[in-house]
Amino acid sequence: MKSKFKIFLILSLIFSFSTSIAQEVDKKSLLDNLEFLSSDSFKGRKTGTEENLRARKFLVEEFKNIGLETHYKNYEQLFSFESRRQQKKIEGANVEGFVAGSESRKIIVITAHFDHVGIGTAIAGDSIYNGADDNASGTAALLALAKYFKENRPKHSMIFVSLDGEEMGLQGARALVNDFPFPLENIVLNINMDMISRNDKRELYASGTYHNPDLKPILEAASKGQSPKLVFGHDLPGTGSDDWSKSSDHGAFLEKEIPHIYFGVEDHPDYHRPSDEFKNIQPDFYFDAVNLILKCAIALDQKL
Repeated sequence: MKSKFKIFLILSLIFSFSTSIAQEVDKKSLLDNLEFLSSDSFKGRKTGTEENLRARKFLVEEFKNIGLETHYKNYEQLFSFESRRQQKKIEGANVEGFVAGSESRKIIVITAHFDHVGIGTAIAGDSIYNGADDNASGTAALLALAKYFKENRPKHSMIFVSLDGEEMGLQGARALVNDFPFPLENIVLNINMDMISRNDKRELYASGTYHNPDLKPILEAASKGQSPKLVFGHDLPGTGSDDWSKSSDHGAFLEKEIPHIYFGVEDHPDYHRPSDEFKNIQPDFYFDAVNLILKCAIALDQKL
């Protein structure tokens, strides 16, 4: 009996260890994808440009390679909108993938926008606004999370969407919620990632618990003892720019009264400047932040 108990204990420890190791993304591919998408060759990925289209095609191929299903032709949810600033119609597209849940028909939607602002005013001789943190960081993280949940089936169904047109007024997010492949009431949560690759204080914000207080205990338990430190806030109505509730694509979900958690960092000196380049991200912080988001996503999937 004692030998059987020892064998059981050893197997339990091995299973526990392998489970904890599995809850981690691949650092090299994460950083490689961020560096690739924020390279000069994409010229800032502005919606409606050839370079934005190239970024979209790359994401389509990545979704295919991961093995995600989709609800749109060639993974692309096409949309268009009128740009007041450019005084023309602009064509955009979201890239959507799907993993069926094991126990629930309810859906968690995980989002990150892949567009940025393109070519702009030159600063120190550089006019390419690469958008490494904003938001190649969220886009590369989205690919990593999609791969994880494809290999480790979640309880809830999950839809992964790389959104276009965020920098032009959350256009892709609004197109998504207005043409969602399921009834909106099936969505239990939107997890949005936008700017997650650098913070000198090693803090990552989870904004949205003011609107969804039942989510806070789940996030607190999942992030306990983790680095970076998960911080709550930036979601109090009436606080102006300190309220991030509509500052990124989760705003389109909030408008539809869909719960959200937005993972992001506070603004830094390179925000919306040509200096938001891969060389200025913090690789270790970024890797740790994505793994923290993964831990939170796993906990939310299990507890909701």
